[in-house]
Amino acid sequence: MTSISQIDKHLKKEFEDWEKIQQKELGKLISAKRHLYVNIGAYLLISVIEGILSSISGSQTLKADAFNNLSGIISTVLLIIGIHIASDIDDDDIAGIPLPKISLRKTGNDQRIQFTRWRYETIFTLVTGIIMIVIASSVIIDGIKALLNPSERIVPQPIALLGAAIASIIMVLIWIYNKRAGLRLKNAALTASAKDSLSDALTSIGTLFSIGGALLFDVAWLDGAASIVVGIYIFYSGLCIFTDSSLNLADYFNPKAEKQFREYIEKIDDIKEVDELKAHYNGNLVTLDVVVIVDGTMSVLESYRLGEKIESLMLKNFGIIDTDVSFIPDSASDENEHKNRIRRNRNRF
Repeated sequence: MTSISQIDKHLKKEFEDWEKIQQKELGKLISAKRHLYVNIGAYLLISVIEGILSSISGSQTLKADAFNNLSGIISTVLLIIGIHIASDIDDDDIAGIPLPKISLRKTGNDQRIQFTRWRYETIFTLVTGIIMIVIASSVIIDGIKALLNPSERIVPQPIALLGAAIASIIMVLIWIYNKRAGLRLKNAALTASAKDSLSDALTSIGTLFSIGGALLFDVAWLDGAASIVVGIYIFYSGLCIFTDSSLNLADYFNPKAEKQFREYIEKIDDIKEVDELKAHYNGNLVTLDVVVIVDGTMSVLESYRLGEKIESLMLKNFGIIDTDVSFIPDSASDENEHKNRIRRNRNRF
């Protein structure tokens, strides 16, 4: 009875620890969502200013930058939707699909279901990367057309500089804001938004220089050349976001990191060997499945305690929030135990 009581206490503590981790992550998601609302306000302001000034100045580059920043609103809204789904732990469905009827209202939410919710943040981050790639392709194509078609080369009015300058300053500030928040909260959506806002800042800066160069040197082709360079950078940033997100969704994990986990676990007392190990991303969090070989004579209670020890150490040293441990008895120890039993039986006679 004592052992069962101890296990019950441990399970209660384990659940309380999970609740703390979940609430901490949810707090980060809510904070990230607030940051993204600031982004929407900034993008909307820039789009309106650039749209009005591009009409007055006749600048095609400034108009294109206005549409680029308008698309930033769309990508930011997608990220907010992903974060909302990931943080809506009291909902009884995911994307309209009913959840399994699990009676955990009194003790908390099922971890597996919450992990599924957190993956939605990664899905919408991936969509953001796709949008950046599409926008970049459009910017590059328009730039090439402007270079090849002399009739599209124009020198804009000086007021276009004001719009590009305002957009550049605001977007640089938003990039710094997102980057710091992304590092502090360790949030993939904010990190993706930071890359997106940096791309938009460079686009606005490129627009500023191309308009300035066209006005200063009366060089109309500079608009197209600058937009191509900026478009290539946006394409690269979007491709990086898309690649990282798609690998996470495909359940890819860095083999070097998994090797580090394996070597660490094999050094723990009573572990003879790590037979299998697989790490997983669930949103921004990492979970681990591991199969270890132990002495075949180890009791169920001993193996349970060993599993909890492994989980505790992986959380402490690597920040892995959940480690599922399975055990395989060592065949050599089983064989030795069998021989010892035969020997003991012979001694009786």
